[in-house]
Amino acid sequence: MGRVSSTIDLNADLGESFGPWSIGDDAAMLDVVTSANVACGFHAGDPLTLRRTCQVAAERGVTVGAQVGYRDLVGFGRRFLDMEPEELTADVLYQLGALDAMAKSAGTRVRYVKPHGALYHATVRDEALADAVIEAVRRYNPTLHILGMPGSLLLEFAEEAGLVAVPEAFADRAYSPDGTLIPRGDPGAVLSDPVEVAARMVRLVTEGVVPAVDGTDVMVHAESICTHGDSPGAVLMARAVREALVAAGVTLRSFAPGS
Repeated sequence: MGRVSSTIDLNADLGESFGPWSIGDDAAMLDVVTSANVACGFHAGDPLTLRRTCQVAAERGVTVGAQVGYRDLVGFGRRFLDMEPEELTADVLYQLGALDAMAKSAGTRVRYVKPHGALYHATVRDEALADAVIEAVRRYNPTLHILGMPGSLLLEFAEEAGLVAVPEAFADRAYSPDGTLIPRGDPGAVLSDPVEVAARMVRLVTEGVVPAVDGTDVMVHAESICTHGDSPGAVLMARAVREALVAAGVTLRSFAPGS
């Protein structure tokens, strides 16, 4: 059985609208989550959207994190880009500085970092890319926490660099028996039933396991749960997860200090 807890963080990817194109209901999600992974303008989000998202997060006491990604607006950051590590470090630094400026202008600050999309998955196993992201965070602000996949090189390198590594689970994604996520494009990879998802997350927090696609239980150690803000019915699902956890006696609280 995995590690269980009476406290968990609930995070969501927000700030992803761009100009007249609206993605998700950030205002509603910020009433539910305890941490907001805010886009930084490379894979999604424009400056005004980022500032407004940080402003609402500050007003509602939600912790702001920088969701850094590849420079890929057209592909929503879900396409791998072949970059030199030094270039990736510079891109991450650029995004951190941009979002932190928006957060400070709204009366809050960036407290953690989470890669987005293709970059998130690349840093699970690619040593050079995981190190490049950690190098950017270390140079910018080594007090920032690193949010990522359990067992990833990103979290391993974060700990080696003296940073706080925070493992997360995904509420609306299916798991394989080895504890990895089913690729997004595969059938059944994205879950849509709020009741099912909520029950899975209660088991995650109280028992340390989630059901895999083959029906077996897989151990997952997580200190945060991600609900995707751009998924269909995202707000309904996030509310269902929050309500089920509270009913099970779980306290929802951000993992980052000063929240």
